[in-house]
Amino acid sequence: MQLKQIARDALLKPLQAVSGIVERRHTLPILANVLLEQKDGALHVTATDLEMQITAVADLAGKDGQATTVAARKLQDLLRALPDDATLNVDATGSKMTVRAGRSRFNLQTMAAGDYPRISLGTEQLQTLALPQKDLRALLRLAEFAMAQQDIRYYLNGMLLVIDQDSLQAVATDGHRLSWASLAVPGGFTRQEVILPRKTVLELGKLLGDVEDPVTIDVLANQVRFRFGNVELVSKVVDGKFPDYNRVIPTTHGRFVEIDRLALLSALQRAAILSNEKFRGVRLVLSDGTLRIICTNAEQEEAEEELEVGYRGEGLDIGFNITYLLDVLQNLSAERVQLAFGDANSSALVTMPGRDDYKYVVMPMRI
Repeated sequence: MQLKQIARDALLKPLQAVSGIVERRHTLPILANVLLEQKDGALHVTATDLEMQITAVADLAGKDGQATTVAARKLQDLLRALPDDATLNVDATGSKMTVRAGRSRFNLQTMAAGDYPRISLGTEQLQTLALPQKDLRALLRLAEFAMAQQDIRYYLNGMLLVIDQDSLQAVATDGHRLSWASLAVPGGFTRQEVILPRKTVLELGKLLGDVEDPVTIDVLANQVRFRFGNVELVSKVVDGKFPDYNRVIPTTHGRFVEIDRLALLSALQRAAILSNEKFRGVRLVLSDGTLRIICTNAEQEEAEEELEVGYRGEGLDIGFNITYLLDVLQNLSAERVQLAFGDANSSALVTMPGRDDYKYVVMPMRI
């Protein structure tokens, strides 16, 4: 494989797009590599962890049919360390790749392209939808923070995507809180649910741009494919039954508080400084016209914040994990939020006034 007189960024950008999923330590050494192959008059850069595969296409001409694999992180770090305006010559023959830039020369070990494992794309395509990248990015962001991380209920370590009629919905829960977001996508689609692995969701969040350019989602039998710009991401889906999220979202709460999001966020952030580092508990004490936020810790220190609210009704003293409240307030963009409460043992519902496309449920904790 030969690439002559190419700009550093022409190779670095597609490499950065795919190398986020490369595992540093893996039972298969070749999975620490990226696959570089020339086909269709361009360079295709591919990485996989056997669950997900990302390919980025670079407009670098070469002889079709040439391919090799090389250590992803080493090549990326090497290119980053070169000057921005560096011009490269890359030559891969036998078991070595030589990268030249000015008076610098680097020899990297390669492995045979034929040994590189690839995820074969399913042939049964069930549905396809397209939407602006920024819309999908925003939808994922509204739910991803509620995903579990290492739950034995493996289906919670991911995000449920629901295609239904003219909407695309994202749902995530870790058993203590649930985030549901919906986006209008005209097309009259058949209802379908897929669970995306956590790593896939996080990688999409990095790769999708805040732009109107489209992303195409292809739902296959046991996979989902995302195509946008010069990137194609193929992911296996989690095989499991996601909880019935509609049963979790409360509909009969009678105490409502509408409040400025940033004012509540700032008050919680200040109170969190003195919260118990292990339990992270916060008490919300609601009474006529005021919402008090109280945090204490093991050293008998206490933080108390008081906010004016337009609430009139029966008082309430309820505890929550303060991290769960901070997460939702940091990820919403609305100026105001509405909190709906039942009693001290009922979950709370966070929404945006005048909108029905987002709901966040958080379970109480005993303090």
